Amino acid sequence: MSTTNIETSTPAKRSTPPTIGTHNGTFHCDEVVACFMLKQLPEYENSEIFRSRDDKALREKCDIIVDVGSEFDHAKKWYDHHQLTFKDTFNTLRPEFKEKFDIRLSSAGLIYCYYGERVIQSILQRERNVQLSPENLKLAFLQIYRNFISELDAIDNGVPMFEGGEPRYKISTHLSARIGKLNPSWQDSNSDTDQRFHKAMDIAGKELVENVIEVACSWIAARDHVRRALEQAKTIHSSGEILLLDTFCPWKAHLFDLETEYKLEGVPKLIIFNDGSSWRVAGVPVTPSSYLGRKFLPTPWRGLRDEELSKVAGIQDLVFVHHTGFIGGAKTKEAALAMAQKSIEFTEE
Repeated sequence: MSTTNIETSTPAKRSTPPTIGTHNGTFHCDEVVACFMLKQLPEYENSEIFRSRDDKALREKCDIIVDVGSEFDHAKKWYDHHQLTFKDTFNTLRPEFKEKFDIRLSSAGLIYCYYGERVIQSILQRERNVQLSPENLKLAFLQIYRNFISELDAIDNGVPMFEGGEPRYKISTHLSARIGKLNPSWQDSNSDTDQRFHKAMDIAGKELVENVIEVACSWIAARDHVRRALEQAKTIHSSGEILLLDTFCPWKAHLFDLETEYKLEGVPKLIIFNDGSSWRVAGVPVTPSSYLGRKFLPTPWRGLRDEELSKVAGIQDLVFVHHTGFIGGAKTKEAALAMAQKSIEFTEE
């Protein structure tokens, strides 16, 4: 095990191209992504990739070695995870983060733990000419591990997805399988495996870049919208149980995280948002993926539409309430606010 010393500064570019070492033969998604991430950094962007299982040749020739060599030593820049002594997880290398990521790292996870923040900033600078604030960089770093890198770690280490009823990790890309298929078939003895490795880097790298951009430019912006709605909830209703999103965005997972951060678990009951043409009032589910709600719209309104609904509810400009009560619609923001406020104050018989 190596002590954690996260790379935060950018080393000077070398006068001669450095060399990244990894194993030859069949390649896997973890070292493909590890090599791609390293090549996003200024000190390795022009690097050559040397593929071999000759430890002596790798150590003589390479500036950094991933997924081969049977040794993990950050000081020497050797990042293998196959040895029996290797037990590290995201939690052990980045204990400052409180998330429970306890899956044994692959070479992708190892490189990400040490260089991930710089990789994210480098990609965003190149692709969007933006840099994240320190706080948003932490959020992006965690989210990209959660929905991209952890899957590669788990699959490469043969971690079963289920232990009992709850999944330990979630398949979101099936990238490992697609990268694996780029290896030559058992019948193909004339393929250039190194060429296929570089093709795999292009494919896996494109997905990583797209993930970084989505998290940094969309996911974090959505979180900020939900944060503001939670902070302003008591201006909508004194109970703090109604949230208002003037612009729709994915909100469920963010809300549950932010409730914990603000110590408001379970308080929000309804959320109002504009769907582009009208307004919606939706019940907050008991979990992000649940169909059960903390509070639904009143039973007497359910299944009604338009004038009939407006008459029963005593609110003009209502459009519908779903027959289960989990969501309703209104023509105006004012009508949606009234719908939510009456729902919060309604007592089911």
